[in-house]
Amino acid sequence: MTDRVRHDGLRPRFWEEYPINRLTQAEWEALCDGCGKCCLNKLEDEETGEVVLTRVACRLLDDSTCRCGQYPIRHQFVPECIVLSPQNMDKNLYWMPETCAYKLLWQGKPLYHWHPLISGDPQSVHDAGVSVQGITIPEFDVPEEDWEDYIIEEPT
Repeated sequence: MTDRVRHDGLRPRFWEEYPINRLTQAEWEALCDGCGKCCLNKLEDEETGEVVLTRVACRLLDDSTCRCGQYPIRHQFVPECIVLSPQNMDKNLYWMPETCAYKLLWQGKPLYHWHPLISGDPQSVHDAGVSVQGITIPEFDVPEEDWEDYIIEEPT
């Protein structure tokens, strides 16, 4: 293993060399591919536990960038927003997108070729059609009781 650090504070291919619980904060954050799927409101079947996505997005999601518009202070606006960490991954895997780097690495799988850490381009997740860019509806525009009308398949 190497401890060489790039100019952006990341170690080369850190996600392959280090277990998820040994990543720096910068490395942890860099795992996010920017797909925006985790910011979609989800519905869970009480009987089966199945979780489905809706096009209804968190009020803070920027539909054009698929990033949180207030990430550092998001809990001031959305107290229920989950702070994902290696310590709570086992409790949160069930609602995470199938293409999520955090979930893939937790399961011992490689990142997809379109992941920005592999491609070197943050636009690659959108170009691959894996993000929710341009397909979301703000949660303030849809009453919660109507979210079932906006169920979608996960873009993969």
